[in-house]
Amino acid sequence: METINLALQTMFAELIERCLDAGFDQDFDEQGQFVKVTSRGRQYWYFQKYGGGGRTRKYVGPVAEREITDRVEKFQQLKNAYRERRQIVRSLISVLPRPDDLTGDIVQALWKAGFFRLRGVLIGTTAFQAYSGLLGVKLPSTSLITQDADFAQFKAISDAVDDSMPPILDVLQTVDKSFAPVPNLDGPASTIFVTSGGYRVEFLTPNRSSDNYQGKTVPMPALGGARAQPIRFLDFLIKDPVWSVILHRGGIPVRVPDPSRFAIHKLIISTRRADHAFAKTDKDIHQARLLIEALSKHRAYDLGEALVIAEETGPKWAKSITQAMTGLDEDTRTRLEAARSAFRNEN
Repeated sequence: METINLALQTMFAELIERCLDAGFDQDFDEQGQFVKVTSRGRQYWYFQKYGGGGRTRKYVGPVAEREITDRVEKFQQLKNAYRERRQIVRSLISVLPRPDDLTGDIVQALWKAGFFRLRGVLIGTTAFQAYSGLLGVKLPSTSLITQDADFAQFKAISDAVDDSMPPILDVLQTVDKSFAPVPNLDGPASTIFVTSGGYRVEFLTPNRSSDNYQGKTVPMPALGGARAQPIRFLDFLIKDPVWSVILHRGGIPVRVPDPSRFAIHKLIISTRRADHAFAKTDKDIHQARLLIEALSKHRAYDLGEALVIAEETGPKWAKSITQAMTGLDEDTRTRLEAARSAFRNEN
């Protein structure tokens, strides 16, 4: 596996910090600009944006109103910072993976709506894209193709934060007006939203209870009216997430699972797929193998810790890991076993 040079790794780390500092106003995003319009001898601020083949303008207020003009001037500073981040992203995408535009726009919309502020976690293949810069390796683009985006949050967090995103359907329809909820048996609120082109966004939450809860959706107060599908093993995946960045526009700060937990989780769920889901199982194993190879070089202790935690969670977990390891090539099994030994030797 090819590594990326230290300069690019440093640039990626800097981009994460800059993105975390960014906080664009929900009404005035970085794609537009403020312009002065004179009417009847007085000047007014309008927010102007191009898109969809035309120009739109939104009234802001009189230039003479100091509070409004101060806000405009502050926004310009944010715009300058955004341009600098765009330049960093352009440099990084020559080497590192980036999402397709629709996926990037969806993740960005959820970021701006507060999903990650409310301790939500991006999971799945879209999250996998964010590991290349974190781990300093080039992950093959063939492992990154997706037509969906998955988002997760602990039920306890959703109940406790006493805050919420705007209505989730409204948020998604700012990206694609064809987004619509997929009906479920638990009422009008949905866990899945799909475009007319078949792109799917799903909200998930860990299932820590009995299998009786499988298939029953869970109300999530922080998710803007969406519910979440309870999933086994998800609590292991999204515990102690880390910050990374999606290389889209000026960069999008995202919470993603710790890459060590992601790798072990992929091994576990690869054994839980339905018999006919060969493609998904192969993808699970492929992504796990890539991460194990990358982690074994510089973060073997972390990988070993995640492996031991999972194995000691219970006999079903240990059995799934043992079964999955039989599907790994010899080099990957050796790396995983060495990581386990490295962790246990220090504890």
